[in-house]
Amino acid sequence: MADRRPNIVYFLVDDMGYGDVGCLNPEGRIPTPNIDRLAREGMTFTDAHSSSAVCSPSRYSVLTGRYNWRSTLQKGIVMHYGDPLISPDRLTVAGMLRDQGYRTAAVGKWHLGMGWDFDATEEFLPAGNRSLADEYPGEPAPSQATRARWADAFSRPTTGGPVTRGFDSYFGVDVPNWPPYCFIENERTVGVPSEYLPGRLFGADQSSTPGPAMPYWNFEQLLPTWAAKADEFFADCADGEAPFFLYLASTSPHTPISPNRKWVGRSGLDSPYADFVMETDDVFGRVLDSLERHGLHENTLVCFASDNGFAPYVGAGNLEAQGHYPSSGFRGYKADAWDGGHRIPFIVRWPGVVPAGSVCDELVCLSDFMATCADFLGVALPANAAEDSVSLMPILTGGDAEDNDVRNGRRSAGPVRDVVVHHAAQGKFAIRSGRWKLVLCPGSGGFWSQSDADAFAAGAPIVQLYDMETDPGETTNLEATERAKVRELVAILTDVVDRGRSTPGPNQSNDVPVDIWKLDTIPGADASFLSDY
Repeated sequence: MADRRPNIVYFLVDDMGYGDVGCLNPEGRIPTPNIDRLAREGMTFTDAHSSSAVCSPSRYSVLTGRYNWRSTLQKGIVMHYGDPLISPDRLTVAGMLRDQGYRTAAVGKWHLGMGWDFDATEEFLPAGNRSLADEYPGEPAPSQATRARWADAFSRPTTGGPVTRGFDSYFGVDVPNWPPYCFIENERTVGVPSEYLPGRLFGADQSSTPGPAMPYWNFEQLLPTWAAKADEFFADCADGEAPFFLYLASTSPHTPISPNRKWVGRSGLDSPYADFVMETDDVFGRVLDSLERHGLHENTLVCFASDNGFAPYVGAGNLEAQGHYPSSGFRGYKADAWDGGHRIPFIVRWPGVVPAGSVCDELVCLSDFMATCADFLGVALPANAAEDSVSLMPILTGGDAEDNDVRNGRRSAGPVRDVVVHHAAQGKFAIRSGRWKLVLCPGSGGFWSQSDADAFAAGAPIVQLYDMETDPGETTNLEATERAKVRELVAILTDVVDRGRSTPGPNQSNDVPVDIWKLDTIPGADASFLSDY
């Protein structure tokens, strides 16, 4: 074990698929040398999952150690200028670490609700979609009255961003492809947006929503800025006595897909996304190099993860036609209840603690981060915090040698989790227990793969059951022949929901009632089949 409390860097990428990382998909076509370097120096998890298959809810679970569906957000994501999803009285991992004397900083994307102190009227969220214009001579200038409203609104501090949820400092953007198009430092915008985002920055997997922007705003500046801000933070911490926690939430390779000129075409694939993955990997390498340059790497725990699976709308067919499969052999993509939606890259390096080049095949969830930090610090978490977080320390340290299977570089002290609950974009549930996975919808539960309505209309049952050991691609539904297993998993899921937690401790309350079936979203479905389960 390390002699003193480790520094922590949590590098969270956005929409990077399991198959986009070389160490997890050797047949992939996108080079990721820096992520692969972390794998050689640490532990690679092959069965790690985000709690949700989309952005905001996944980030919620990372920072709170709680399943996202226990919150008020029962499907989808926090929308434009949305209210804060993390309640002000909820302990976050940043708050817990700060209480233990850590310096805490967040850099990059937030997307958990900033708490903007104004109403998002049309001046802030114009109707229509300017990206559809065939010719675009330039965005009409905002009226003097509109600029005055922007000046008033953006001069006010945000009320629910990172610095109100456990972080000492923040520099980033709310959502990169949504307004406002500006940097935010701590609780204020850096400058006041005074122009509409120009039309050339819409379409082609760039921005998706018109709105106020800083003059000369561009998306290529984002990744270099995150690397520079991380380096500034490390430099400031290098001579200090306090340990630090940096949560670096990259805006990439999510849209806006905007690789800098140096990276355009570098992947050798006909895919800006592939180039952007390479630039993301390079920025991660710059963060690792910065740690080393400041003499911090030997006592720093580094976690690399993605918030969900690959987004198919940025060119899944094109990539797969070129031999690159972003979901590797798993079914589905971002938003789906199938594993392609939420089985994600997860790699941990901790020199002197985590064996270099090790691989873990155990079932884990990104919500486990908070309990893991509390465990190595010897902190007892309160009953109403981290309700779905399990410490990974037995895995990371290998446990007792006699209990470990170290063949082929694989180490484990045995399973730390009995189950993981998955959540799709449309609020549909799935649960994994050992080799079995139950999906409570007839289709993908997402937006871009087979819809639940279409699957049900085509005769698919509302329940899917897969043996992930023999069928990791989720191709054969065993629901009809394994009814006892279905009933068992429904009972486990119901208990996890009703207890308000999935870990030992006193029962807690969900923020709102939770419906695990959501039959009202499937035209023609009724509850009569539930008698079988």
